[in-house]
Amino acid sequence: MKEGLVEVVLPGKVEPEGLRIRHGAVPAPGAGQVLIRMEATGVSFAEQQMRRGRYYDQPPYPFVPGYDLVGTVLATGEGVDPGLAGTRVAALLKVGGWASHVLVDAADVVPVPGGLRPAEAETVVVNGITAWQMLNRKARVRGGQTILVHGANGGVGSVLVQLALAAGVRVIGTASARHHDALRERGVLPIDYRTENVAVRVRELAPGGVDAVFDHVGGRGVVDSWRLLAPGGTLVSYGSASTRDDEGSKSWPVLKLLARTWLWNVLPNRRHAYFYNVWGGRALAKDRFRARLRADLTQVFAALQRGDITAQIAAELPLARVADALRLAESGTVAGKVVLNP
Repeated sequence: MKEGLVEVVLPGKVEPEGLRIRHGAVPAPGAGQVLIRMEATGVSFAEQQMRRGRYYDQPPYPFVPGYDLVGTVLATGEGVDPGLAGTRVAALLKVGGWASHVLVDAADVVPVPGGLRPAEAETVVVNGITAWQMLNRKARVRGGQTILVHGANGGVGSVLVQLALAAGVRVIGTASARHHDALRERGVLPIDYRTENVAVRVRELAPGGVDAVFDHVGGRGVVDSWRLLAPGGTLVSYGSASTRDDEGSKSWPVLKLLARTWLWNVLPNRRHAYFYNVWGGRALAKDRFRARLRADLTQVFAALQRGDITAQIAAELPLARVADALRLAESGTVAGKVVLNP
């Protein structure tokens, strides 16, 4: 029986139940492309924002969401090594992953090592790249230093925490109380951001300040993050979760963060601030961006194989139950990543 294409379409600003399932013919790869049969894709904060029309550079509706995927190459286009067919790969896409079959530029796929289940590998594609690059390329954290990770139980936060601990870094992490036991078992010093004064508690644990803060919350709280840095410390801001339900311009919170980090960097204060965007540098130097992504994701997969990080799968649901998957991911009740499979 011939395979057909199944994809999830986001038609506009809708509740999760408003997502549509569309059927069609499986596309053929063009020059430089591969056709991937999706085996696992995920629900990330980006898709939650896209359905609200709040993701700062999302395409116009309707479109197929899906930030990343893991799958097997079914066919290769002209100019692509035919030997890629049959190999399991991962790809960072931004959109298009919530489909049974996806066309991707061959230069954008990264091999997935044997022994990793597709769902396991999926949990560390966008989250792993983000965590790895912020830790190693932006903050350049070293063993013996102390860092603060906001949302230490979240998708990016949980990977970042594990990578840091494996490198001998002392980690303070904010999370709601129900996640504290799991964080303590890992070796994290947890702070309840709902009931404790985070700034006061961090000062108790690190009187001289912390060497790096990783902040996905944005908003006014990013000023507190900056103030908690030790001399020579680095703030990495990578989102504005606090503005999730705001109305008005979707790009304004990001522009405010960019302006703030620029200002902090020009002040003579021996501290650094970055706004991290996983796509940064792609428009200017695509080949360099791809080489860096491949190198870093390969490191993340190696860490997963070694057991330095564990795949946190909150749930695995079929593509047809995408509304349930999105509801679950948005509920704030699960630890780890909600994974979709065909």
